Amino acid sequence: MARDVTYSSYLDLDRILAAQHPVSGAHDEMLFIIVHQASELWLKLCLHELEAARDCIGEDRLRPAFKMLARVARAQGQLIQSWDVLSTMTPHDYSTVRPHLGNSSGFQSAQYRMMEFLLGGRNPDMVTMHEATPDVAAALRAELDRPSIYAETMRLLARRGLAIPDAVLGRDHRLPWEHSAEVEAAWAEIYRDPAQHWDLYELAEKLVDLEYHFQRWRFGHLKTVERIIGFKKGTGGTPGVPYLEGVLKQAFFPELLSVRTAI
Repeated sequence: MARDVTYSSYLDLDRILAAQHPVSGAHDEMLFIIVHQASELWLKLCLHELEAARDCIGEDRLRPAFKMLARVARAQGQLIQSWDVLSTMTPHDYSTVRPHLGNSSGFQSAQYRMMEFLLGGRNPDMVTMHEATPDVAAALRAELDRPSIYAETMRLLARRGLAIPDAVLGRDHRLPWEHSAEVEAAWAEIYRDPAQHWDLYELAEKLVDLEYHFQRWRFGHLKTVERIIGFKKGTGGTPGVPYLEGVLKQAFFPELLSVRTAI
């Protein structure tokens, strides 16, 4: 019965609070575990909201989508702040934990990869590292076959009468997004007359918020790694800082950035 539900039982706190299993004996390992576990929970919320927002955009129901996208931006703020907590770990502190991490790496986060795929940052090769978990690999492949939230937005713009080329609408969803002059021109039309296209104008700014916060998260990751391990390779042989510098140059919605120069 509902009256038998307690705060602890509803949130399943017994399992959550028992899910930290330090193995090094180092004081800072608890920090390392909790920051990453909490980040995965925020990513789970982001995915929940983004999947629903994509459905709403596909159904031309933008008002509920705006609330969902705004919530994702707030959750991204929590992810960004997590680097401030983790950065209290010094190089010596991390050195006491690192030998116990084996080949594990944040690079292996399936939820992070899923969020990238949902936003349109797609690279089928990234599924390879998840093959050891067939259900995860299958879910990522299934996402690659769906339109990203930006691809769904292109369909919406076309239905609203904006000139989105067939080549953009029919593109392979598995491939990374490539800048389109025609898409930039469509966004320019919206930005030059927001009163005429107010909900699309608002959708554009919600997407820019996602891009902005995602890049802030990436930058926070870069600077935290740089602060703690310098330019060493990451766990599992990942490239570390050079890789993180590279992804900072990648944009999910390139036309929404370039249009700012055009208008």
